[in-house]
Amino acid sequence: MSKVEANGRELSPLTRMAVDFGPLAVFFAANSLAAGPKIFKVLVATTAFMIATGIAMLVSRFKAGRVSPMLWISGLLVLFFGGLTLWFRDDTFIKMKPTIVYVMFATILAFGLATGRPLLKLLLASAYPGLSDLGWRKLTVNWVGFFVSMAALNEAVWRTQSWDFWVSFKLWGAVPLTLAFAMANVPMLLRHGLSDGKDAPLPPEQ
Repeated sequence: MSKVEANGRELSPLTRMAVDFGPLAVFFAANSLAAGPKIFKVLVATTAFMIATGIAMLVSRFKAGRVSPMLWISGLLVLFFGGLTLWFRDDTFIKMKPTIVYVMFATILAFGLATGRPLLKLLLASAYPGLSDLGWRKLTVNWVGFFVSMAALNEAVWRTQSWDFWVSFKLWGAVPLTLAFAMANVPMLLRHGLSDGKDAPLPPEQ
């Protein structure tokens, strides 16, 4: 997610991490602490995830003055698929949500590439000062590939593993992979004009 800014304000690194990954940590903690049958854990963890996501969006809005487009998309889909999970008492909906978000992000960015519209640059320009057009194109291609790969990985995990394993994977698998991928792009970005590679933005975790 990009550095959240409005009227000269921005979130501190700690607050940004809390906004990006806090809801997922709450999801994991709620699932770990909930006792009883699987469906009870699903409902408790999903409810906690929805509440934490709403709080994260509010924190972004009131601390920084805005909510990033990627956080809007992810947050609204958490609330939508979480609501379906609670209504139908079926964990399939919340487990499919990351796949849909990853595919949506990949599709939007790929559409921008195909039509010559630098959508990623429009979203993250302030976070990558000095990056050349070629650098933006390479970064976009890389993120498209990452999102497609993560969509496939999420599908493989939730369809073959237990609920508890999938919840753990979201925190201890998806988050490190996202962080590692973002940092792996920094050398390429520096070669293409990036003036500061210390603050690579991340998408909100799914």
